[in-house]
Amino acid sequence: MTTTTTRPVDTMSKGVREAIVDQLRACQTTDEILKFEGWFNKEANSGPLYAVICELLLTRSISRGVAVKWLKTLMNDRETRLNK
Repeated sequence: MTTTTTRPVDTMSKGVREAIVDQLRACQTTDEILKFEGWFNKEANSGPLYAVICELLLTRSISRGVAVKWLKTLMNDRETRLNK
């Protein structure tokens, strides 16, 4: 079931996908990635950032190494918040 609040990566324009990837690649620190995640999840109409990263990986728009870096950052942050 598809909702109007999220849209799969494959329906995004190539420019939108490239802009997301470019913005993530510009993030040099964990804090920058997490700040972008907060903005993206709040402002974008594309679902949570982790799901978009997974879709980008699935469609081979990003490398496994890049995806691992971003997803590991997001997962470590969630683990830290859950363990508080």
